[in-house]
Amino acid sequence: CETCGKEEAKYRCPRCMKYSCSLLCVKKHKLVLSCNGVRDKTAFVSVSEFTDLNLLSDYRFLEDVARTADAAARHCIVHSPATKRLLYCLRNKARGCNIELKTLPIGFTKRRENSTTFNSMENKFYWHLKLIFPHCHAEYTLKGVPDDKTLADILKPYIDPVESDPVVCQRLKIYTASPQSDVRILMKIENRNRNSIRYNELDASKSLLDNLKGKVIIEYPTLFVVLKTLKNDMVVLGQ
Repeated sequence: CETCGKEEAKYRCPRCMKYSCSLLCVKKHKLVLSCNGVRDKTAFVSVSEFTDLNLLSDYRFLEDVARTADAAARHCIVHSPATKRLLYCLRNKARGCNIELKTLPIGFTKRRENSTTFNSMENKFYWHLKLIFPHCHAEYTLKGVPDDKTLADILKPYIDPVESDPVVCQRLKIYTASPQSDVRILMKIENRNRNSIRYNELDASKSLLDNLKGKVIIEYPTLFVVLKTLKNDMVVLGQ
């Protein structure tokens, strides 16, 4: 026994691997070493010492993590009637604006990050919006964008040579240096085969709501800002 040093050891701590002879010594070693007695499933094991038991332990550890995550996703608050009612109202209001809004199941990233709301007093959507600038490998997320705001005004803080933020302007230099007439705003058409991906070209002079009418939106709009002069593999519908 590594605690009393008198009796023959009968037990071995799964965490610190200390030998003990009795329940008293087990409790004493936990107190002295601040050991909880629970095996550390993430402890380092060298390749030379790695066995089938370690592999099985890792597999079970991952199963425990998946089970915990699934239990969190099934929490009553997430699936409360209020949450379901809110999503139903959001989809219903979008349908009234000729927009087919689809929501994803709990656990998907887009469902978790979506912050789109509808203001009944103003009868207006405040959209969660994602802007992607593929030529600069840049991506920005906007929250609370009113549906009556034009796409040109939405893009001003990013690609306008005068009104854009200096840091953003430097990163998107290729856009700010190009004429505004070269800028195209595209949105992916949903519910198409993977080998037949097409995009709708949006009108920058029109409001966000007008551009979204007659289209399918999954959670929130994602807009791709591209330049006509640069080659890209995004095929616009009808081309």
